[in-house]
Amino acid sequence: MVTTVAEVLRDALALPAEARAGLIDSLLESLDSGIEAGAEEAWDAEIHRRLREIDDGAVRMIPWEEARLTLRAKSDD
Repeated sequence: MVTTVAEVLRDALALPAEARAGLIDSLLESLDSGIEAGAEEAWDAEIHRRLREIDDGAVRMIPWEEARLTLRAKSDD
């Protein structure tokens, strides 16, 4: 018997939310086999750099609503 992607998706969507979340985690983990060496450390360093900029006041935080309006205005150009 051949199972199609549509059938797998239908069955997955019928699962309880917790089971779907676990399935998502497992599927995403299966794609992570090609992570570039040092990528995780680089992201960690970038996150810490950005947090320092926020803490030092080097960057100005803006509310999501303002950011969203700015992005929409740029996409209308």
